[in-house]
Amino acid sequence: MPQDAWSDKRERQYEHIKDGLLDRGKDEDTAEEIAARTVNKERARAGEAKQASRTSTEDISSGRRGGLRSHTGEGGRTRDQLYNEARRKGIEGRSSMSKDELERAVNEDS
Repeated sequence: MPQDAWSDKRERQYEHIKDGLLDRGKDEDTAEEIAARTVNKERARAGEAKQASRTSTEDISSGRRGGLRSHTGEGGRTRDQLYNEARRKGIEGRSSMSKDELERAVNEDS
């Protein structure tokens, strides 16, 4: 997904991020998307992009944010996402289930 507008530095950054995500078990498409979004956000923060959203320029940097959240791991799907999947699968008692219970019920039903 590297783009012609990216500098050599941004191409290397993209490959580095993508390789790291692949090493941690992400599939190729997900790794490419996350890497591209990260590089584009860094370009926006550095003033290299023609357009930038307010959150891209005002939010904390991707590296800092990852460092702050690295100890918690991925949260996975939200309770609402799990609830909606449980509803689609017709799982009984879903409205009173916690996130962990919903996750177990959805995974058991797969």
